[in-house]
This record gives sequence, C-alpha cells and structure tokens, in this order.
Amino acid sequence: MTPSPTLAVLAAAPPALPHTGSDTQLLIAVLLSIGAIVLLITKLKLHPFLALTLGSGLLAAVAGAPFDKLLSSFSAGFGSTVAGVGLLIGLGAMLGKLLADSGGANIIADTVLSRSGPKALPWAMALIAAVLGLPLFFEVGVVLLIPIVLLVARRGNVPLMRIGIPALAGLSVLHGLVPPHPGPLVAVDALKADLGVTLALGLLIAVPTLIIAGPLFARVAERWVGPLEIPEAATPVETAKREHTPSFGAVLATILLPVVLMLGKALADVVIDDPKALPQRVFDFIGSPLIALLAATLLGMVTLGRAAGFDKARISDTVGKSLGPIAGIVFIVGAGGGFKQTLIDVGVGNAVSEWSSKWHISALLLGWLIAVLIRLATGSATVATITAAGIVAPLAADMSSTHAALLVLAIGAGSLFLSHVNDAGFWLVKEYFGMSVGQTLKSWSAMETVISVVAIALIMPLSLVI
Repeated sequence: MTPSPTLAVLAAAPPALPHTGSDTQLLIAVLLSIGAIVLLITKLKLHPFLALTLGSGLLAAVAGAPFDKLLSSFSAGFGSTVAGVGLLIGLGAMLGKLLADSGGANIIADTVLSRSGPKALPWAMALIAAVLGLPLFFEVGVVLLIPIVLLVARRGNVPLMRIGIPALAGLSVLHGLVPPHPGPLVAVDALKADLGVTLALGLLIAVPTLIIAGPLFARVAERWVGPLEIPEAATPVETAKREHTPSFGAVLATILLPVVLMLGKALADVVIDDPKALPQRVFDFIGSPLIALLAATLLGMVTLGRAAGFDKARISDTVGKSLGPIAGIVFIVGAGGGFKQTLIDVGVGNAVSEWSSKWHISALLLGWLIAVLIRLATGSATVATITAAGIVAPLAADMSSTHAALLVLAIGAGSLFLSHVNDAGFWLVKEYFGMSVGQTLKSWSAMETVISVVAIALIMPLSLVI
C-alpha cells in the first residue's frame, strides 16, 4: 500500500540544513527551542504561530545552520503542510458550519435522546458526540453539544457529570485519534502513513477508549466532583421549530459519507492491491480525503442547507463564514509543519532514531512519551502532535502501513494527556459547566488522562498482533 497522494508533500523540501555539531548540540537545540516555544505561549501569551516560527529559527541557529538558511526549512515545511492539510481543514469547517446552522446537530441529538431511557443517556450522549465529532473541530463540537447536555440534564434530572463526561470524551477521542481532524492529519502527512488504514485503526481504538473514558469513567467523576448545579446561563439551544429541517437519515448519511469513502479505499487497497486495476483506481480517487470531504460538503449543501430552507445566497454565506474562524488553526498547523521540517533537516530525527535503537525503546511508546511531554508543557494537542511527529518521523521510514498508522495514533493519544490550566479547552469546559479549577481537574483533566493511557494501552498490544 502507498501513502495517500493527497497528503503527499506538495512543495519540494530544501536540502537538509548543514550541521556539524554533535548529538549533544542537537539535544541542546531541541530543548532550547521547545522551551522557548513553551515560554512564549504560556508566559508571554504569544500566538502559537509566532512562537513556533521563532522556535524554529532558534532551533536552526543553535544546531549550527548558516544565518541565511535559518528559516528555509520552516518555509518549505509550512507550505507543504498547508498544501496537504489546509484544504481538508477548510472543507471540514464548511461541513461543520452547515451541520450547525441547518439544525442538523439538534436533529441527531433529539432523535437519539428521544429513544434513550435514563440509564442509557450516558451512552446516548457518547454516541451523539462521536457522530458529531467526526466532521467538527473540538471547540465547535463543545459549543454545539454542551447546551444539549445541560438541557438533557435539567429535563431528565440527571447528574451533570454522568452525561457531560461521555459527551466530552466522544469529542476528545475523535479529535485526537481519528482523521480528518488537524492533529491526526498532520501526523499522517509527516509519517507518510496511509490515511485509510489510520482511519480504520483509529476507529478500532476509539470505540473501547470512548467506552472506558466516557460512560464508565463518568461514574467515577461524578463521585469525585460531587453534585453540580446546572448553569442557567449557557449558549441557548435552538428551541423554535423550523419550518424546514433536514431528516435524521440525511444528516447521518452526510456526516458518515467521507468516513465510508476513506474506509472503502483502505479496504480496496487490502482486497484488490493492484494499483493498475480500474476498481482500485476508482476507490483511490473517491477515497482520497480531499475528494471524500469535498463530496460530503457538496452533498451537505443539499441535504442540510437546502433541506433547512436555505436559498443559494444563504448557503454561500454559511460556507463563507466557516472559513474565518479556522484561519488561526491553519496558520498554527502550518507553523507546526515548519518546525517539524526544521527538526528533520537539522538531523534531530536521525539522532532520535539512533538513540531509540540504543535504548531499545518502542517507537510507539517513544512517540507517545514525546507527545505527552509537549502536551504538558504547551497545553496544545495540535502542537504536541506536530512536534512529536517531526521528531520520530525517521522511525516510520521502514515501518509497514499498519505500524506507521499505529505510530500516528500513539502520538495522537499522547497529545491528549492531562489537559490543565495552560489548555484553552480546560477553561472552556470549566466555564460551561460552572466548575471550580479543582473540580475541572478531577473531571475533565482526569478524563483526558484516561483517554491517553487507555489508548496507548490498546495500541501497544495491537502492534504485536497486526
């Protein structure tokens, strides 16, 4: 199997930056650059794009690159990452905006909740979050889901933690482990993994992880946090009945279309395994992430936009407004790609490869540990994923497609570890649920840690089997 051509590097990378220093000098360069990025983001509150740009220059300078070449690798990495991932982020944002504005999210929630009894509510919320989490960014999913969680808790007289944790777990697991979310996409690109295989294995790991970190852990979090008052002031749920609404089946089909197409490509690669065969060429085309997401977005304009009564101008306006909020995400991801390319070009990846062979440490565990450390330091799952992928990229060169995909998942799992006060998601959850810092640490932070540990605990033995 070959890596997805859509995520191949589209800009030619420059020749590796000349480096004559020792491995010790490289280690110092990495530690100083990551330390600088952490301080700039956490202490000086500098935007991550600027912090990653400055950190890349510092990395190249300390590693011994010529002055006029300090940011050449960064520029090439930025361009190739945005070319490979930026389009997909944009299409995902369009689909998510159509889902939100058409009322499709509420249709999914209302349908599932109307068929769930009190005991099944935590499982229903986990299912809703997982389905909505496929096309939505984490922050968008939180804004859409939390009001639904508060409304269900109030109406059903159910403890807030019992259904809140499953909902948050569903969004977080998908965000960290399953493409087309930005972190997994960038890791797939950096490690040259097969997107379809990564998606299939990501879903395989995500299901048991969600069960443990969601409905099961919710019982524990409920005891740790204690009773919570349900905040009255929250983003209002759309209560007014629309004259036109999308059907449940149409909404579900639109959300699942890109997943089905990408999984179909992965299955064709295994079953047919002949690049010249017409059926595989067709599956390779329609199952590429760009075409799959483009198809879902175009379909969503009809099944979501037109079905909700939107005219052409309203659909165009909805799609257009979706792009503004993601500009920051695209620039951060691109800057992370630049930092990753600088790490590779100064020789950090090769040094890590040599160290790991000497220490006899699993590449999967190494990727997870590096992502954990960067996550704890920066608070950003995306920055942790991008940086860790850049550091361990050479280890994936000789891996099979399944093990490269598992390395992507290991890094994604590490990037979710222990969200705390330097993570914007921490404060978003705290404010929406009206919790104290201590209660947020006992619930949200603990849940993120459970996700990370359970996922790597499933990935490691799976790597021995497949």
